Amino acid sequence: MQEFLTPAMPFLAMALAVAAGLILSWLIRKTVLRLNRRRPELQATSRVARLPLRLALCLIGVRIALVLTTDDGGWRAAVDHLLLIALMGSLAWLAVAMLLIVEALVLSRYSVDVADNRRARRLRTQMILARRIGVALIVVLAVGSVMLTFPAIQALGAGLLASAGVISIVAGLAAQTSLVNVFAGMQLAFTDAIRVDDVVVVQKEWGRIEEITLTYVVVHIWDDRRLILPSTYFTTTPFENWTRRQSEVMGTVEFDLDWRAPIEDMRTELRTVLDGTELWDGRVGILQITDATNGYVRVRILVSAADSAALFDLRCLIREAMVTFLQQGHPESLPHVRWEPVHPAPSREAPRQAAVESVDQGHPGHARPQSGPQDSQLFTGSVEAIERSRAFTGPGEEVFEDRDKTLSARN
Repeated sequence: MQEFLTPAMPFLAMALAVAAGLILSWLIRKTVLRLNRRRPELQATSRVARLPLRLALCLIGVRIALVLTTDDGGWRAAVDHLLLIALMGSLAWLAVAMLLIVEALVLSRYSVDVADNRRARRLRTQMILARRIGVALIVVLAVGSVMLTFPAIQALGAGLLASAGVISIVAGLAAQTSLVNVFAGMQLAFTDAIRVDDVVVVQKEWGRIEEITLTYVVVHIWDDRRLILPSTYFTTTPFENWTRRQSEVMGTVEFDLDWRAPIEDMRTELRTVLDGTELWDGRVGILQITDATNGYVRVRILVSAADSAALFDLRCLIREAMVTFLQQGHPESLPHVRWEPVHPAPSREAPRQAAVESVDQGHPGHARPQSGPQDSQLFTGSVEAIERSRAFTGPGEEVFEDRDKTLSARN
């Protein structure tokens, strides 16, 4: 058969193979879209697989055309080897595109634009991590398959594809920081510690989980900054997750007011404010005095909202409304600093001096105690203190002498 082939036949065959590959890829895509016409999201995501599918089909057709139209010569072996490597790369590309399509189809069934979207966010986080792991495995398999096509490095390629070889590589890299973050990212995704769109407080910053990768987590801060943290941060450091079980949260608004603050009027005003706003979810709305020290009373308002964003706006609204209410209706309840003059007490020096003199007259041998700053002492410095100390002096020396004499007489 080869003797009837002309030199232009291989090029014509390859052109026909490329055309056949393009037509076949178009038919496959149209058939898939027609069978899934009730899924409009598939039309948008299927575009990522259009180019790798065309390339793979064209390469398969070209290889078949070369086998049928050329001799088994040295140049054909080299060209066929290059086409085989390109085909492996295109198939790996197509497999990655299929993972993207599967991810989009699965996530399209669960909407995150609802109040309770915990399940959707959990599934989205797990699908993203699973897709990235799948991409990494496809790349490793593609590289190993390409290495197997070279006789000089077939042993290395076989070791890379073998399960023991893959496990040894993973175990060897596990001690490295990068792979530790990879394992931490997998742990975060499949233990449900955090999910995409979770509201968290990390390093005293409030924000949402925007992205979870195999090595790091991106936190979208409330002021549009991005806080990028390694995955190990969320497995080794405590943090706050406000939406792990539910999105409803509670918050407080505190005031330090004067003791004349109208508590009941403030409760009435709080109820009016809460009833007039959609930010409040109706669960909790109370006002209490939590402290009364240092010349102030601390009033705490506890309210609840459907999510953290609504809670922040609700707290600001209540704070502004209460400040305006107190300023306009009860200015006396605002904090005051009081300075009260202290009048000196009447001098007691004269009566005390007379008492000391009378005691001295009744006890001529008793020394008069010194008067002055020591008057406030407990056992010295004043007549009362000296009299008080006599109750704690104990028996005199004569008592001990009488006891010794009695013991000697008995002996």
